[in-house]
Amino acid sequence: QVQLVESGGGLVQPGGSLRLSCAASGSIFSIKAVDWYRQAPGKWREPVAGITSGGTTNYADSVKGRFTISRDNAKNTVYLQMNSLKPEDTAIYYCKTAGIPWGQGTQVTVSS
Repeated sequence: QVQLVESGGGLVQPGGSLRLSCAASGSIFSIKAVDWYRQAPGKWREPVAGITSGGTTNYADSVKGRFTISRDNAKNTVYLQMNSLKPEDTAIYYCKTAGIPWGQGTQVTVSS
């Protein structure tokens, strides 16, 4: 069964950066659109950024200009570069693509 594995989270100070990775087993990943979501404590899971199979990207207003989504199809991996992090970015971050179950996510904590 194809699985998604998120990694790269951690504790970072406000203004810092992190790069998240979303890896999938199987080459089918390269033909799918992939989205990053996040869920903060007590809040609904919300979309953060997305990238189509052709590389078109979209972002939530709250992260525009700070986050960049990209993909490396040869490595079956999608990245989320997060810069100028704010405490309100603290959440568990998940990647998702059609037909593959949610992964475990990766925790991002922005705190001084």
